[in-house]
Amino acid sequence: MITLLGSASTQPDGAGELSASLSTPRTGLSVLSVTGEIDTLTAPQLSTALDELLAVPDGDLAIDLDGVTFLASSGLGVLIHAARNAARGNRMLYVVVSNRAVLRPLEVTGSSQLFTIIPAVDDVPDPASASEIT
Repeated sequence: MITLLGSASTQPDGAGELSASLSTPRTGLSVLSVTGEIDTLTAPQLSTALDELLAVPDGDLAIDLDGVTFLASSGLGVLIHAARNAARGNRMLYVVVSNRAVLRPLEVTGSSQLFTIIPAVDDVPDPASASEIT
């Protein structure tokens, strides 16, 4: 696992913290796990971390947002930009999320239709196992 971001907080109450790490839980899948708040202060850091994820040369990509406690419109913009970049490269970008703090903004804005949303990293389809079945 590679840690991409440390604490981004400059505020004494801990608000505005974001961390992200890149891992490969199985062959052909790279996952960016994000925790904290995604707002105007931390969206640029998320963008940098997503650039790292999109730079992975092969396989499917997922961003795990289950550890995110707040998602502002600036964060939505970063996610949409990443989804478009993945699509341009003919890559699948899964969004792993089951918490209301992230699902609600995605649903209210209609952005949820731009992503393949799944509830857990284990739910990302494995092309290798699909080809073994057929």
